[in-house]
Amino acid sequence: MRAITALFFLFCFLVPSALAQLRLGFYGRSCPRAESIVANVVANRFRRDRSITAAFLRMQFHDCFVRGCDASLLIDPRPGRPSEKSTGPNASVRGYEVIDEAKRQLEAACPRTVSCADIVTLATRDSVALAGGPRFSVPTGRRDGLRSSPNDVNLPGPTIPVGASIQLFAAQGMNVNDMVTLIGGGHSVGVAHCSLFQDRLADPAMDRTLNARLRNTCRAPNDPSVFLDQRTPFIVDNAIYGEIRRQRGILRIDQNLGLDRSTRGIVSSFASSNALFRQRFAQAMVKMGTIKVLTGRSGEIRRNCRVFNNGR
Repeated sequence: MRAITALFFLFCFLVPSALAQLRLGFYGRSCPRAESIVANVVANRFRRDRSITAAFLRMQFHDCFVRGCDASLLIDPRPGRPSEKSTGPNASVRGYEVIDEAKRQLEAACPRTVSCADIVTLATRDSVALAGGPRFSVPTGRRDGLRSSPNDVNLPGPTIPVGASIQLFAAQGMNVNDMVTLIGGGHSVGVAHCSLFQDRLADPAMDRTLNARLRNTCRAPNDPSVFLDQRTPFIVDNAIYGEIRRQRGILRIDQNLGLDRSTRGIVSSFASSNALFRQRFAQAMVKMGTIKVLTGRSGEIRRNCRVFNNGR
């Protein structure tokens, strides 16, 4: 834990502008129990559903990579007014009810104090630790956005080329190492429907045993889903990188990370060292959580994470 906390302070010097108004313990005086309330809500859900870690990792990624980490993804669509939730890439995002419960308890303890954007960040951090991943500190002080439009959503699909993915991450201030870390780390506890990896099933380079197993699963009706990490599907660890090195990456983007000259060295390093992966994953998660954040007087603190305060 000390090493991860030290990493955070090092990171503060590397990205000072993004963290200018975010800080550790932001709610120390205004809502001292804020982080423990979120942690308890997440732990209660995790005891019943270990897949919630994958859900929160997806939620935070899909929120931060659209308009920044401003909880714009949480806004419900209304008749004549669609939101980010209305788009295809976000149709499979889940876990909103856990955020709602955390917000309900926080509003009871500290009305209009803790943002929905911070709840998403804290819930994701806590779920990663519960799933065996690194424990790390995250700065808080984000505020919630005032816009949620499907027109803003431009998220990478499972067949995106590595070069295009690098450009997409770079546009958010993330480097190649961050990209490999977040894609592999997120997919270490993720699942995918068969319809999303038909191209891999047709790839003769794919591990034959895995290919046969996946084909058998995918014969079932209703587009079944499979674990992206076949070894440790509920643990945030480096196992998926070893799978990728053995041509057992299930999504095209995962396997391509192990083949592309700009990323395969990082994949090999993570496959060889879970300690290195944990360190880099914690660092990348903190960095992602600072993308285009609203602080100070910008945005608002929503009373209900699904609705703007003015009700629009």
